[in-house]
Amino acid sequence: MTSLPPATCKMATLSRRLLCTFTYVLRQNFPILRRGNYINILRSSWLKIIPVGVGTSLCAVPVGQRSEPTLSNDSLIKRAACLVTDSTQTFLSQTTYAVIESLTEYTTAVYTLISLQQRYTALLEKMNPNEANAIWQVVIGARVQMTNLKERYLRYEASWQRAVSISEMAAEAAYQAGADEASVSVRNHIQLVQTQVSETRELALKAEAQLAAAQTEEIRRSITEDKDKSPNGGSPRISISDEEIPEAYLRED
Repeated sequence: MTSLPPATCKMATLSRRLLCTFTYVLRQNFPILRRGNYINILRSSWLKIIPVGVGTSLCAVPVGQRSEPTLSNDSLIKRAACLVTDSTQTFLSQTTYAVIESLTEYTTAVYTLISLQQRYTALLEKMNPNEANAIWQVVIGARVQMTNLKERYLRYEASWQRAVSISEMAAEAAYQAGADEASVSVRNHIQLVQTQVSETRELALKAEAQLAAAQTEEIRRSITEDKDKSPNGGSPRISISDEEIPEAYLRED
């Protein structure tokens, strides 16, 4: 057998002496306990020491708590202003689309009426009364449709103007709240839609001017034909002054 080093033997001897001394003290103070109980007491004491030490070490570790950054009143107002500008831009975009679409349909209806009236005027002398009446009913239907489309366009235009006004107020509110980017975005959007609606309106105005000219020409030809057929006679294709034409046909429809 291999012998242990002298230092190791001395440590083992010292440990046995300490254990015997501690056991003797326990027997003197607690004579009721047996030897096996001493070992259990030592074990239980040691097991109790371990969790206490571990728990203490865990409690000593700081646990970070999540804290939401507090927002100031100015920040909250700025956020609310941005939400308002987003909503107004959506409202403005939708009303702009409705105005442009209805105005385009109205312009198309105006040109359709112009085409029908020109054909009616050109074929009036070549048609019998029944054919002329049938075509005239088509012209009247086209005129009614044009009127309805114009009423719808005016209704959408009123909503669009309200949307522009609300957007202007939202842009000013965003500027006062410090949301400069949102304010500039709304103002640029307003300028864009105003340009789009203005261009579409110009096309409608040109169509209305052509319609007024076509109606004026129709009235002049009707008056001329009536004078040619009158018993008093007169020179054919008499020049008719604007004063003899009803005012309703001279203004834009």
